[in-house]
Amino acid sequence: MVVPRGQEYQAPQEVETREDEEQNIKLTEILELLVAAGYFRARIKGLSPFDKVVGGMTWCITTCSFDIDVDLLFQENSTIGQKIALTEKIVSVLPKMKCPHRLEPHQIQGLDFIHIFPVVQWLVKRAIETREEMGDYIRSYSISQFQKTHRLPEDDEFMQRKDKAIKMITDIFEVYKPQRKYKRQKGAEELLDEESKVHATLLEYGRRYGFSRQAGKTEQAEDKKIALPPGLAAAGKAEPCDEDDLQAAEELRIKTLMTGMAAMATEEGKLTASTVGQIVGLQSDEIKQIVSEYAEKQSELSAEERPERLGAAQQHRRKVASLNKQILQKTKLLEELQAKCADLQAKCTEAKKTLTEVKSSSEKLDKELAALETIESQADSSILQSLRALVAMNENLKSQEQEFKAHCREEMERLQQDIENLKAEAVENGDEQEPNKIIEQQYKTEKDKLQKIRLLLARRNREIAILQRKIDEVPSRAELTQYQKRFIELYSQVSATHKETKQFFTLYNTLDDKKVYLEKEVNLLNSIHDNFHQAMASSGSREQFLRQMEQIVEGIKQNRMKMEKKKQENKMRRDQLNDEYLELLEKQRLYFKTVKEFKEECRKNEMLLSKLKASSS
Repeated sequence: MVVPRGQEYQAPQEVETREDEEQNIKLTEILELLVAAGYFRARIKGLSPFDKVVGGMTWCITTCSFDIDVDLLFQENSTIGQKIALTEKIVSVLPKMKCPHRLEPHQIQGLDFIHIFPVVQWLVKRAIETREEMGDYIRSYSISQFQKTHRLPEDDEFMQRKDKAIKMITDIFEVYKPQRKYKRQKGAEELLDEESKVHATLLEYGRRYGFSRQAGKTEQAEDKKIALPPGLAAAGKAEPCDEDDLQAAEELRIKTLMTGMAAMATEEGKLTASTVGQIVGLQSDEIKQIVSEYAEKQSELSAEERPERLGAAQQHRRKVASLNKQILQKTKLLEELQAKCADLQAKCTEAKKTLTEVKSSSEKLDKELAALETIESQADSSILQSLRALVAMNENLKSQEQEFKAHCREEMERLQQDIENLKAEAVENGDEQEPNKIIEQQYKTEKDKLQKIRLLLARRNREIAILQRKIDEVPSRAELTQYQKRFIELYSQVSATHKETKQFFTLYNTLDDKKVYLEKEVNLLNSIHDNFHQAMASSGSREQFLRQMEQIVEGIKQNRMKMEKKKQENKMRRDQLNDEYLELLEKQRLYFKTVKEFKEECRKNEMLLSKLKASSS
């Protein structure tokens, strides 16, 4: 909206703000939130509330890693154009941050702290969360950078232990890696089926598959159909074998496979009792007993003949495995007992600490009791008797309260048990089925009604939201007035800049014309000076020179007359424009007066409408 500028035009005033108590309270809460979040610039008293609030919002948005393209450190007390641009940038960034609250630029410009407060509160919360996340990230990054160049004593100790542990693990892998104990002879019978080849390969590495004499009672093969030698295949198909027959057939099959093998290094596969003692490294009596039993079993096995030793190799290894399992179990049991012992010792130390604390508290209580006895001896006996009676009454009431609570609890349990019994009887008699069906039917109907009501409520809420959005889109009278003032201020700034530019253009044109006339004058004087001596040489040239001078003077006079005429025309135009300006100024005064009267009448109309509504209600 363009407004004419005249002598009575006043400079644009400051932005309208609601100077009420609620606005001041919200401003104080906003500044406290910003200071608590870390924006200490809000404490500066020389800054305006707009600079503090907008600076805090920009700081929060920047902290949340969103670019707003603003530098507030050098833009305090900005002009209205800069403020509008800044508020529009802030409002455009808020939807990108998924802010749940709506905010308009004119609310920030008008310092509507009631609507600004929830947005600032959400921004401060988001900034604190972002700062915590970045703090954890920076902390982990700094720790990783520190660990690249520095080491703690614990790290050095861990590296030493790591090398030892890796070495120990590699040694254990070397000791317990699979070793080939037997090798199939060259002249042995060739195996035809794949299952026999697999069993023969397992036997070469000291492993048995199937039943055995000792482990057959506890182990059970996954596949009950055992491949028998050719001589026993018909018998196996003819009738089902029991467990003993299966064990005998398995032993026979293993012996037939072992007859075609030769031992490679029998001494390497032996495990001595001293080796077992060194591996375990524990000095308990049970482990020593197990080691001695293992040595006796090994000596017995070595005393047997070679075919029998070859046939019982798998049993020997299983015994060794069972002994190792027992050793591990006893070791775990010892570790558990040691852990329990450590826990008991810790509990004992804690009990000792509590005992010392109780002793110190008992001593304090004894001292206080002695002091109370001295005070009691000095006090009045009647007051003490009344106090004793009141204390006894209090204790009696507490005991009665506890008894009443226990009685109520017992009564509640009894009633609940009666209810359960009644429910069980009703279920048995079938009396509760019909009421349950009626209740379920009523529940379904009420649930359907509730769902319909919720749908209607949701539809009505959507309609209300649409209407509210449409109402919010229509600017209010205060907003229109504020925008009008802002446009007037912008127009005044643009008009002042235009006027200044126009003056510069006029000055430039005037100086340029002056320069042209001065150049003409200089050229004329130079030509007169150059031709003067030549013209004075003879009388004819002198007369011609004088005629030329007269013509030049006449031309100058004509130009002067033209300029005077042009000056008069411009003067008349200026007077005419001045008269028009005065008429427009009078119209402006009349317009402002009419607007003021219209506002007053609108105010009276609103008052009368409010009174009418109050009287009708």
